[in-house]
Amino acid sequence: MAALGALVKKAWSVRRFVVLLCAPLALVPILLSLPPKEGRCLYVILLMALYWCTEALPLAVTALLPIVLFPFLGILPSNKVCPQYFLDTNFLFLSGLIMASAIEEWNLHRRIALRVLMLVGVQPARLILGMMLTTSFLSMWLSNTASTAMMLPIANAILKSLFGDKDTSKDMNRENEESQACLQQNKLYTVPTEMQFLASTEDKDLAEEKELSSDAVSDLKKEEEYKTNIWKGFLISIPYAASIGGTATLTGTAPNLILLGQLKSYFPECDVVNFGSWFMFAFPLMLIFLLMGWLWISILYGGINLRGWKTKKSNIRVDAEARAKEVIKEDYQKLGPTKFAEQAIFFFFCMFAIMLFSRDPKFIPGWASLFAPGFISDAVTGITIVIILFFFPSQKPSFRWWFDLKAPNTETQPLLTWRKAQETVPWNIILLLGGGFAMAKGCEESGLSVWIGGRLHPLEGVPPPVAVILITVVIALFTEFASNTATIIIFLPVLAELAIRLKVNPLYLMIPGTIGCSYAFMLPVSTPPNSIAFSSGHLMVKDMARTGLLMNLMGVLLLSLAMNTWAKSIFQLGTFPAWANIHAENATSLVTAVENVTLSALNKI
Repeated sequence: MAALGALVKKAWSVRRFVVLLCAPLALVPILLSLPPKEGRCLYVILLMALYWCTEALPLAVTALLPIVLFPFLGILPSNKVCPQYFLDTNFLFLSGLIMASAIEEWNLHRRIALRVLMLVGVQPARLILGMMLTTSFLSMWLSNTASTAMMLPIANAILKSLFGDKDTSKDMNRENEESQACLQQNKLYTVPTEMQFLASTEDKDLAEEKELSSDAVSDLKKEEEYKTNIWKGFLISIPYAASIGGTATLTGTAPNLILLGQLKSYFPECDVVNFGSWFMFAFPLMLIFLLMGWLWISILYGGINLRGWKTKKSNIRVDAEARAKEVIKEDYQKLGPTKFAEQAIFFFFCMFAIMLFSRDPKFIPGWASLFAPGFISDAVTGITIVIILFFFPSQKPSFRWWFDLKAPNTETQPLLTWRKAQETVPWNIILLLGGGFAMAKGCEESGLSVWIGGRLHPLEGVPPPVAVILITVVIALFTEFASNTATIIIFLPVLAELAIRLKVNPLYLMIPGTIGCSYAFMLPVSTPPNSIAFSSGHLMVKDMARTGLLMNLMGVLLLSLAMNTWAKSIFQLGTFPAWANIHAENATSLVTAVENVTLSALNKI
């Protein structure tokens, strides 16, 4: 048995290498059973999907495979593949990442977070709401992972002031060991030391316990259970809010931008999706979902007691809430007075959001109408603002300096240096986006998307509202186990062709699929924010599963409601648009051409 166990461990340690070598061989039958060009393209897509799901290669490295495989297999020449990695959509995302770097550089995000918490109050339910509102707002502009990593230490300080450092339950060490083992098994690396604030508490008060009455013991147990639940509610609310908040803006998460890029690839004439129109649709949905999620988490974990509205608080809780209020106030005061750099960053951040929103809001002419049509895009707007950050001074300019000969002649630092941008911008995401756009281009040019559409006849009788729910459920379940970005890259071409078969606006299916990718709440491996919260050691898989199941269901239903109400007027979903009709006509002509070629080849035989 020992030898068998050692062999299994060795096989597990080389599993990625085995997948790397065996996956290309296992997919060879696809090359033999499909039409040549379509089969080769599907082979590459499935190979990339396997590598993404198993992480046999780093995600960004897998995204580079089209540059190699598409030209070698005769799917696309390199001069058509490589430009897909630097579309204007990539630069829009890059501008958002650089703006986020500047905000983090000057701690503006922390000042905003603490200020919001000071306003909402220190009762547990209000604090959870404050945490969720702040995290979701930050994740609209920062990455979901960065927002979660920034908010958890703040939650740490508040929780310690409310409950002290005492362990929340006697079996918490066992939970921690199980959590860490699961993390190692799934290669979910723990976050830095400052994030592991719950895994190292000590049981110092057991020796001081004295004989207590049965009522006092019962009260202590209830207080301990209340403490444990509130702690879990805090931890689980932050990653959920980050995932929900990222859907509100085009730059909030990668799947949103992949939708924009693939729309430009499949439907070049489609111009209804931009930063402003997306915000008008997704922001109300985000707010409603956030409120519903807060109610669910607060009720489940005791932040809101439906049976005890009139119950008087104990003196212990009153004192703890007072301490929590002091902790938040002290942390805010440690930031000191607002610096000139923070004020400048806040100004440019507001300009960034306002100019993107007002460029072409659709319901009124935007400022882009002052220029030649088609010349100004969201990428131009975003890059224009962030370039200013690299030369705008971080200290308030003074005219006296010019006349003071004794003043130091030191160069003024800009709001953001290129070195800082290099260190903080996740450049791998840019490559991942490019890989998705290259894959979409290959599907279009090879005719694979048309071939897939021809296999969707059984779904033509499905009512569109039902299709929206089914698509959201399937993608939400798939993304629980796979990367959000990889999931939407794989599904969007299929959804586009399905919409054409159903004769509905492609956005009616593609938008729910895109947002559904962010609704991954049930497992620690679903998203990096979930992994960060889980690595604290105080959450178990069953906690995330029972909370996330209803969150997923709420997300599916709310998204279906949004698509059938206000989204219809924003994106004109009630009609089959001309830009989709052109694509359908081109696809039909391509199918006819393929059939003619096949028939002529058979006649020669």
